[in-house]
Amino acid sequence: MPVTVPPSVYAQSYPLWPRQGSRDTLLQALAVQGKRVVDVGCGDGKLVRWLVHEVGAASGIGLECSPRQLAKAHSLPALANVTIIEGVAQSMPLPDASTDVVIFFNSLHHVPHEVMPQALAEVARVLAPGGILYVNEPIAYGPFFDLCRLVDDETTVRTTAQQALTTLAPLGLEALNEYQYCHTVVMASFEAFRERLVSANVEREALFEQHETDLRTAFAQTATATGESVSFDQPSIALTFRKVG
Repeated sequence: MPVTVPPSVYAQSYPLWPRQGSRDTLLQALAVQGKRVVDVGCGDGKLVRWLVHEVGAASGIGLECSPRQLAKAHSLPALANVTIIEGVAQSMPLPDASTDVVIFFNSLHHVPHEVMPQALAEVARVLAPGGILYVNEPIAYGPFFDLCRLVDDETTVRTTAQQALTTLAPLGLEALNEYQYCHTVVMASFEAFRERLVSANVEREALFEQHETDLRTAFAQTATATGESVSFDQPSIALTFRKVG
């Protein structure tokens, strides 16, 4: 624990994994009702809002460093017990032992490699004893990954993020469970795909424009029609860890 499937066997293994949404996997792995939750790299804040006002978490803090994503999060109506703050994983503006659950929802691989140890140490610091770390990561394989890598090849950063999760024992974080599953990415259009990639990383904007012709071709060839939308397979992994003590 955790087990990382070698890329060479993904083609054989991932079609056999359960097909379920990332949020469904989170609910399968976590009991957040009545808990204090921190979503690191919260993006537009919709996940932490959902956890508090639909799932039943006691409170939620969304931590985000992207000005574009923060603007989106702050443009949504304010909700009780949900706070969106600016910050980074390696220096969380939170007190010691102040939360019950820390979530990295497709965001751990965005933490720079050189500060990954500090980020994981921060998780251990802000978790209360018995608290849970939940990490959901897209695997560097599959149709959606192949499409996105034309703009940003995340093979190395995704692999690095998973490898970092094998070093948590000295921080007092014990591995609990691992979930391998296939998430279906659904989008309305090519324009929605563009917005999804660019909003997560503004540096991708120029790359997207540079490769737009190839991206449009790959999008059309890779997409599976789903009603009025299109969909793509994205093999994913979710892992849970408990703060000992």
